[in-house]
Amino acid sequence: MPLTKREFNKFLLGGALLATSGLMEESMAQTATASNPTTNKKEETMPFTLPNLPYAENALEPYMSAKTFSFHHGKHHKAYVDNLNKLITGTDMEKATLEEIIKASAKDSTKQGIFNNSAQVWNHTFFWNCMKPNGGGKPSGDLAKKIDSDLGGLDKFKEDFKTAATTQFGSGWAWLVSDGGKLKIIKTANADLPLAHGQKALLTCDVWEHAYYLDYQNRRPDFVTTFLDKLANWDFAAKNLG
Repeated sequence: MPLTKREFNKFLLGGALLATSGLMEESMAQTATASNPTTNKKEETMPFTLPNLPYAENALEPYMSAKTFSFHHGKHHKAYVDNLNKLITGTDMEKATLEEIIKASAKDSTKQGIFNNSAQVWNHTFFWNCMKPNGGGKPSGDLAKKIDSDLGGLDKFKEDFKTAATTQFGSGWAWLVSDGGKLKIIKTANADLPLAHGQKALLTCDVWEHAYYLDYQNRRPDFVTTFLDKLANWDFAAKNLG
């Protein structure tokens, strides 16, 4: 069941968004009373607000710097939220959930701007939760079994995921998804995302240059390797698998 706009914004202010619908409902029970004392009245009237990071800006150092987060989260992600609010305020999408907006605008060329900004709000919120301090390592349980059976094991998964991430020309994303109950590795360009194609996202790596350039310059392969080995939040991916 989609979240109401009021529930969605309350959850974002809790600072630990889990971006799939089922996870958002599960986490809502734990964060329903959370509030952000720095939010002003004007911001509260906006359809969407910038979610807090699920960890401190410096929590992923030395693999991802606080400076990167200050730009990537504080400027890029915020810009997508602000732009989306401007585009939907006063329209029939103003009271829709983020997922409803993405689905309604995904195949409508007249709503390309709405799709790009709504998808990037979703993508970035999801990406923050795909990482954690002391991440990486190995998945366990059903997720590990599915990676073995569907993708040829963890080493093969890493190799293929890295290939998808490094061969995405220009800006985009590499994803681990569930498609019809089977795990797949896909890549999408620009703001595109699995939700627009009936797939369920489990894990993603942002390969837009602003995601890694301050820390890795043009060494995208090094960034992707670090993401997999040191940052990946397998607990989050396992919860998405459900």
